[in-house]
Amino acid sequence: MKNFAQMMKQAQELQGRMADMQAEMERTLCEGRAGGGLVVVTLNGKGEMASVKIDPSMLKPDEGEILEDLISAAHADAKAKVEEAMKEKMQALTGGLPLPPGMKLF
Repeated sequence: MKNFAQMMKQAQELQGRMADMQAEMERTLCEGRAGGGLVVVTLNGKGEMASVKIDPSMLKPDEGEILEDLISAAHADAKAKVEEAMKEKMQALTGGLPLPPGMKLF
């Protein structure tokens, strides 16, 4: 019974550290860039878009399709950075033990 109580205490501690990490990730901002910085998308650690910056040179009527592609590419770049930051924080939190496949935090 003593081991079970210790295991429950460890689980509660891990849960508290997870909550702290999630709050920290919400405050973390990751920038994705495309077109050499013509488009910059910033996401928070939950993958929510915080801002989009577009170079004025892209705001021409005949540049619409290119701009759309650059926004998508910048978003993908930012999302990859958010996922990498989350992976690094999870490895630090779990002592390097990987999450089971398909388990997501958000």
